[in-house]
Amino acid sequence: MSVLKIGVIEDELVIARTILSVLDELGYSYCGPAINYTEALDMLDNDKPDLVLLDIQLAGRKDGFDVAEKINESHKIPFIFLTANSDVETIDMAKKVKPHAYIVKPFTKEELYAAIEIAFSNFAGNRTEAKPDNSASHYAKNFMFVKDGYVFRKIFFSELLYLESEANYINLQLIAQKRVIVRSTINDFMKQLPPNQYIRIHRRFSVNINLIDDIFPGELSLQGVKLPIGKSYREELFNALGINQP
Repeated sequence: MSVLKIGVIEDELVIARTILSVLDELGYSYCGPAINYTEALDMLDNDKPDLVLLDIQLAGRKDGFDVAEKINESHKIPFIFLTANSDVETIDMAKKVKPHAYIVKPFTKEELYAAIEIAFSNFAGNRTEAKPDNSASHYAKNFMFVKDGYVFRKIFFSELLYLESEANYINLQLIAQKRVIVRSTINDFMKQLPPNQYIRIHRRFSVNINLIDDIFPGELSLQGVKLPIGKSYREELFNALGINQP
């Protein structure tokens, strides 16, 4: 299990404590608050947050824009501006350092949660898209993290028995009779899995090819579970298993 760590850079301590309390309610880990440029850099270097909530107005000569430039230059993590300013000049300056979201104070818990989730999801998605799909290191890991509520859960590929599609959600059935639900289509989720280990057998199902026990005329079994084989998927399945069809 891995929980997103949020760094808080905010010089108004009352607001900072409120933010930390909200992050705690939402189930995130956090570090800070840092109240100035020097403390912010120290937090980034030593605590290594996954995402930063950054106030534009900070104590001292350097402000949030200076911190943002340092993040872009040296840390390459997403950051969200938190500010009481929504004037044209401030927004124009903010656009130059490319924040992943911009929240105007005061804000609600729901607004903060949505901004964090979307910012981190878009950032992680862009990093994935930047890597070539045929890279040898793309599937070097034997696990992945999936979002389950407020938590990122670690799942080993060897423990993932099968996927079941239900509209815009996927049920991930694990060997230990545990199930995790993630928001995704089965086609999109399959792109995150090792291509030689998982195969579609039906419009609703994809299975771990290493855990298949038996093949029947219209279904297969794995770990005591029987799943249907769609006619349009049968040939690809048999070819992957090295079965010569009569």
